[in-house]
Amino acid sequence: MAYPMYEVDWSVLPPEQNRRFNPAFNIATIKQVVNEAIERVRMPTPTRLRDLIRQIRAARTAAEERSVVNKECAYIRSTFREEDSVWRCRNIAKLLYIHMLGYPAHFGQLECLKLIASPRFTDKRVGYLGAMLLLDERQDVHLLITNCLKNDLNSNTQFVVGLALCTLGAIASPEMARDLASEVERLIKSPNAYIKKKAALCAFRIIRRVPDLMEMFLPATRSLLTEKNHGVLITGVTLITEMCENSPDTLNHFKKIVPNLVRILKNLILAGYSPEHDVSGVSDPFLQVKILRLLRILGKNDAEASEAMNDILAQVATNTETSKNVGNTILYETVLSIMDIKSESSLRVLAINILGRFLLNNDKNIRYVALNTLLRTDPDVSIRRRAMELSFALINGQNIRSMMKELLTFLERSDAEFKAHCSSAMVLAAERYAPSNKWHLDTLFRVLLKVAAWTIGEYGDLLVSEASNAISMVDEDGVAVQLIIDQFVKEHKILRQSPVT
Repeated sequence: MAYPMYEVDWSVLPPEQNRRFNPAFNIATIKQVVNEAIERVRMPTPTRLRDLIRQIRAARTAAEERSVVNKECAYIRSTFREEDSVWRCRNIAKLLYIHMLGYPAHFGQLECLKLIASPRFTDKRVGYLGAMLLLDERQDVHLLITNCLKNDLNSNTQFVVGLALCTLGAIASPEMARDLASEVERLIKSPNAYIKKKAALCAFRIIRRVPDLMEMFLPATRSLLTEKNHGVLITGVTLITEMCENSPDTLNHFKKIVPNLVRILKNLILAGYSPEHDVSGVSDPFLQVKILRLLRILGKNDAEASEAMNDILAQVATNTETSKNVGNTILYETVLSIMDIKSESSLRVLAINILGRFLLNNDKNIRYVALNTLLRTDPDVSIRRRAMELSFALINGQNIRSMMKELLTFLERSDAEFKAHCSSAMVLAAERYAPSNKWHLDTLFRVLLKVAAWTIGEYGDLLVSEASNAISMVDEDGVAVQLIIDQFVKEHKILRQSPVT
């Protein structure tokens, strides 16, 4: 059988056979050439993030985990040296996971900047995430990102603008805040609700970093309360709350919006079922809590503003469902608002009754916040005394640490008439429920310092400040505690004015 003629110049067959067709040999050669070309063009596929996570979790020892991480970091470093890495996004994602485990990942900062400059949204998303995790104000790369942020804040894609706003809100330095504040103020006025709410939260961060820029955002911020979108409303209320807490002038400026806040809160209470905002039968409890907190700030020491919100606070207190924790959260904020503003006496009685119901609740957290509120805020001395006694009655071996921490704070701030009884009860509770001897001695020492500061008057603050470093020295040996106390007594010539019962 004669083979067909095969005309090809690059045939590798011997000269005497190069005009005869050998199918097997030529197909193998073609495959080899193609594979070599692919290997030259194509980079090796790096380990996927999920595979790296499996390898790290499969490590049985810390040394084995470090070995896996170091090997992967070395590979990532080598790929970063190439100018155009098609796997940069995947490698940065793995590097961020390694950073979350506590390993150094600073060498990926510039690569994050390259991803941010990429036109692809997936690259930008990982790049901005890396910038939020890896960059801080001490890094020079932090200054280079400002131009990228400005470009993306002017993007036509809302999600790119949102990424830039989130990043600016997370890592804004004073210099960066000043450079981009005008862009954020412009975006607050955007007709797009998605951009508007993110811009409001970004302005929140800018004001915290540079309070001098607060005045720039006042007109745009007030307009946020006219929006129907609940996301925009809650971010607007959050921004106004931050402004009012940090500037008395701004507080006076925003007292005019109390009727608007009352109207929004009333609409939430009277609104029917809305699947978009309903949480356990309550319409947007997150927005309600934010509004109540802002009303508390605006109504404090202001009779006119307090008068405007009395009725709505009464409605919230009487109409909110208490069978779910969502309702109890709103009631708790309502009680705090009633206690802080110049409310009517009947409204304060209603707040006390709500706290009384909280004290009878089976949920320990609800009982705890009720006691905490009574201890700190109630102006009635008898109520605070009764709350203090009830607090000691509720102490057990499980809650002794948290309760004692709160009682130490109360002991420091309480009136003189409470200190003697509170200190003696704390000593007895510590002796009965102490989880360890070290904790017992440490608590006794702290109580002693609080009482000494109260007893010796002008030298008390000096004693507490000098003794603060000595508290960490307390150990199982009670003699050491006695030596420390004796030393302070000798140095400051403490004369006990009255015995502590």
